[in-house]
Amino acid sequence: MTQAPSISDFEDGYDPHSMGEYAHGGIEDIYGASRKLLEKHGPVVEGSPFTLFGEPQRPSATDRHVFTVLGESAIREVLSDPELFNMDYLALTFGRIMGPTLSALNDPMHGKVRRIFQAAFMPHNVARWGDQLVEPIANQLVDRFIDKGRAEIVNDFALPYPFEIIYRQLNLPQSDTAVFHKMAVAMLAGREELYGYAMEASRKLGDYFSGLVQERRRNPGEDLISALVTAEVDGEYIPDENLISFLRQLLSAGGDTTYRGTGSMMIGLLQNPDQLEQVRANRSLVAQAVEEALRWESPTVMSVRSAARDTELAGVHIPKDSVLVVITAAAQHDLARYENPDVFNINRPRERHLAFSYGSHVCLGQHLARLEMSRALNVLLDRLPPNLRLDPDMPRPRITGVNFRTPSDVHVLFG
Repeated sequence: MTQAPSISDFEDGYDPHSMGEYAHGGIEDIYGASRKLLEKHGPVVEGSPFTLFGEPQRPSATDRHVFTVLGESAIREVLSDPELFNMDYLALTFGRIMGPTLSALNDPMHGKVRRIFQAAFMPHNVARWGDQLVEPIANQLVDRFIDKGRAEIVNDFALPYPFEIIYRQLNLPQSDTAVFHKMAVAMLAGREELYGYAMEASRKLGDYFSGLVQERRRNPGEDLISALVTAEVDGEYIPDENLISFLRQLLSAGGDTTYRGTGSMMIGLLQNPDQLEQVRANRSLVAQAVEEALRWESPTVMSVRSAARDTELAGVHIPKDSVLVVITAAAQHDLARYENPDVFNINRPRERHLAFSYGSHVCLGQHLARLEMSRALNVLLDRLPPNLRLDPDMPRPRITGVNFRTPSDVHVLFG
């Protein structure tokens, strides 16, 4: 099969991996900060969350009223009414980078395109990826450090893990994976001064995927792109511009969600060795560990909507075209719903969380993300000895960020 041309790196050598907290924010206790705002101002506060949390503002498409939504009831109200609270503003901001991707579409186009994508993400496909791609990649990563008796679990495992899966799902050339990874990370860096790099990455990935889509349409294989270009519902295929935009987002957000979630899960378990041993002894608890990690430290903190008309939310007047930044992570640390919500506890009663959002725009890849996190934990417990522990001579691991929660270095010993 003829491949599309290789993708070129950033022209000035920019490395988005070096941005760290600078790109996504350095706040650690975002949940305590959210509760203070909620107690002081109520569930809906006028102002950007970045300003309210004391972080630099992110790029915006225009000047509008901005409201931060912190209360769980108000959050669910916004996310469950896509006609009143639509994706117009997201299409102007996130959509400028990703293109007309699924996350930024309104109905009826959203529902139409989503149904076609779902045909390629059916449970049998997810299960097949788990056996053929996910578990082998997890084992290959462990092979690289198992003989050393120590590892840095984020960069040695959690970070490359989901991206390697995506590269193989899409059958991308291994020689270009480092560049693809840089492009994927660059598209999510939110600071104004980094926006040019996000657009450069978007342009280069768009050109690359455009050629690749045409090639896979002519010569389909067993990869995900081939499945998507041939997927149809009622005789309709995914328009190329939506498909290319989806691939951009899959490369970045798809890998990011699992990387962040897996890293946070390992921090939670390693900081609670009794729970780690519970899971090691009883693998039926793996699913509970995954769900608790997603609740405790959601990879994605917020969702964005805009008001289609003048309305009222939790007693606050919302003018038409206002931007609503919904802090979904705040709902998962709601004191009225969870006992000791800031504590990682795999044994707490299970309730539906909002880590993958809510309503008609709930994350299409949530089942794959759960499978990836579950297989990762099982492989680590299978391969690493029972004395797996945090390295006491290294700094305490931290999870920081405003729009995305990023785990820091997690140094472990097992020798």
